[in-house]
Amino acid sequence: MTQSPPAAIDPADMTWPPPPFRTPVSAVVDADGVRRFEGITYATSPGYRPRLLDVHVPAGEGPFPVVVWIHGGGWLDGDRRYPPPTVPVELLHGSVLGAGLALVSIDYRHSLEAPFPAQLHDVKAAIRYVRRFAADLGLDPDRIGVWGESAGGHLAALAGVVGADTPDAAALEGAQGVGAGDTAVRAVVDWYGVSDLVTLSAHPMPAFPPLPGGAELPDPYEALLGASVAERPDLARAASPVTYAVEGSDPPPFLLIHGTLDGLVPYSQSEELAAALEKAGGEAVLTPVEGADHIFLGSPDIGRIVADSVAFLARHLGV
Repeated sequence: MTQSPPAAIDPADMTWPPPPFRTPVSAVVDADGVRRFEGITYATSPGYRPRLLDVHVPAGEGPFPVVVWIHGGGWLDGDRRYPPPTVPVELLHGSVLGAGLALVSIDYRHSLEAPFPAQLHDVKAAIRYVRRFAADLGLDPDRIGVWGESAGGHLAALAGVVGADTPDAAALEGAQGVGAGDTAVRAVVDWYGVSDLVTLSAHPMPAFPPLPGGAELPDPYEALLGASVAERPDLARAASPVTYAVEGSDPPPFLLIHGTLDGLVPYSQSEELAAALEKAGGEAVLTPVEGADHIFLGSPDIGRIVADSVAFLARHLGV
């Protein structure tokens, strides 16, 4: 790998207090010509860890369409660098880059750091950052899609259905990072994400083994909301993508892929969202993975699932 020449220092980075984001630094270039910008701070808040993103840009002439990858982990855990254990990172990254798409992987605040809508604020902030610095990164600001799994699928779906015309948009968009800008996306891939926290609250949670040291895993939905669904049904509805998939909302195209035997997030969650998106006039492709549990456990077709997801994004991002 080779290091590009140092970028000129931006005077905005030399102020105090520093801005709530950092401008892109020079890329590391792989032997195959892929440019990688790693650990860019796209948003900060006093008292919280910086929110980071990585950018992987294919070899060749850009600007390239962008896929924003949002990790899972029950909003309690997870890391931008690692897909679920069923999906090799080389498969995910290689498939996206091989299709002529740039990949932006993001971290966001976990629920015990800050409850909802902090996670959506961070996703929106990352999209604003990509648009603001698209020229510096070799990206096309007009061709951005989102792709997430589990908790990340939920956030990807929210990013797709919550826009500038959404009621209470300012409260959902947030003002993290660069603070203002368009956060619309052109396509969404949602792997086994939650779509309706109210209906999901009737689904019994599976038993989880104790954490190291004997501590119990917090209830992910109560941690996300800072209360139970019964205590905060208003916030549960606000955190549910189906709330915003209504007539006239003009959602972008969605691909929903979900295991039919998912014991954590039932397949019916994706059925519910697909039906709502179609009633809203959007394109919703629902693909069941027969016999698969959460994170597609039990499926022999991970390669096909990844390939179908990338193909959907490439088609709608104009590759």
